[in-house]
Amino acid sequence: MEEQKKESISFENGKWITPDHPTIPIIYGDGIGPEITAASVSIIDAAVAKAYNGSKGINWLRVEAGEEAQKKYNTGLPEETLDTIKAYKIVYKGPLTTPVGSGFRSLNVTLRIMLDLYANIRPVKYIEGLDSPLKYPEKVDMVIFRENTDDIYTGIEWPYNSAEAEKVREFLKTSMNVNIDPDAGIGIKPIGKAKTQRITRMAIKYAIENGRKSITVMHKGNIMKYTEGAFKDWAYEVAQKEFGDKIVTEEELYSKYEGKIPQGKILFNDRIADNMFQQIITKPELYDVILAPNLNGDYVSDACGALIGDIGVLGGANVGAEGGMFEAAHGTAPKYANKNVANPMGILKAGELMLTFMGWTEAAGLISKAVEKAMKERKVTPDIARFMGVEALGTKEFAQYLVDAIKSA
Repeated sequence: MEEQKKESISFENGKWITPDHPTIPIIYGDGIGPEITAASVSIIDAAVAKAYNGSKGINWLRVEAGEEAQKKYNTGLPEETLDTIKAYKIVYKGPLTTPVGSGFRSLNVTLRIMLDLYANIRPVKYIEGLDSPLKYPEKVDMVIFRENTDDIYTGIEWPYNSAEAEKVREFLKTSMNVNIDPDAGIGIKPIGKAKTQRITRMAIKYAIENGRKSITVMHKGNIMKYTEGAFKDWAYEVAQKEFGDKIVTEEELYSKYEGKIPQGKILFNDRIADNMFQQIITKPELYDVILAPNLNGDYVSDACGALIGDIGVLGGANVGAEGGMFEAAHGTAPKYANKNVANPMGILKAGELMLTFMGWTEAAGLISKAVEKAMKERKVTPDIARFMGVEALGTKEFAQYLVDAIKSA
């Protein structure tokens, strides 16, 4: 255990302390997961080796989860896997299957809650060469901060015909004069003040440190007044009380500054969720950092991915005060498994984010430049090649192209 601690990434006041050879647990995932994860590891290793001339490296520690673990241990997350991830407080993972309607709970959600990874951070920026449905996709440059541990993802729900649902219906009827149809499933949507405020702080700090121009709270508070409406109110409270010298609200923008953001200030505003979707399509240049509750953040992340033409190229960082999980934005795509056609760019981008959080920005930069080079030279996998009208590279061949590009950089 002593050796493990020496080689673990540690956290102090939210900062990552990364040794030269950290051990990082890795889950290869289901469906296309093993292929794209293996491909991304080869690229990450090449970038680290190139950036630091062999003085740094990642010790990958494979742990079991998902469908194979379910077959082997009758659980998607064996205790040994959970203990390992708890010990190292970080995991790099391929996509995992989440059954719809029945079966085991989302493993992604379990891991997020276990490590208290309260912020899902997903940068979405157009990459030249992608086939976007927008006329001017280059205007898309957003970062979504999705609250990761609250909302309906807490999994508090019951089937319509369960004893628990009947108890809830009876309680609501007798105690609160609220009637719920007997054939309705019931779910609870908790949104807490402390959880809202901590992700708001993280989003504002990120915007300040990275020179972003605005933060927009996406909510449905006009209907869900005491959950999503409260999310909006609590976010404004943090912004105005703790960052009042750094932000300007939309009301202040027009009442005091004639619609022009003052130098050194960040615009802090909000949009109703349904309006937000049409706004990011028609006016993407107006939106920069988007702060949202869990469900809205899930929706808008994928919608923004569609704007640039391919959600498969997006990666996400799930981070908290003392831990991180890094994963692709897409699912397992089982029909493409074991065919050497899947695009590893999503999980690779997650790896790039991981390297950035580790402080290994030189390696992260090499990956970013290699991907840009591949797109410009049209060296891409089938999902992108079909729009470019070029011959596609397989998963392994695409990975090798990026490795070679990094080595020759």
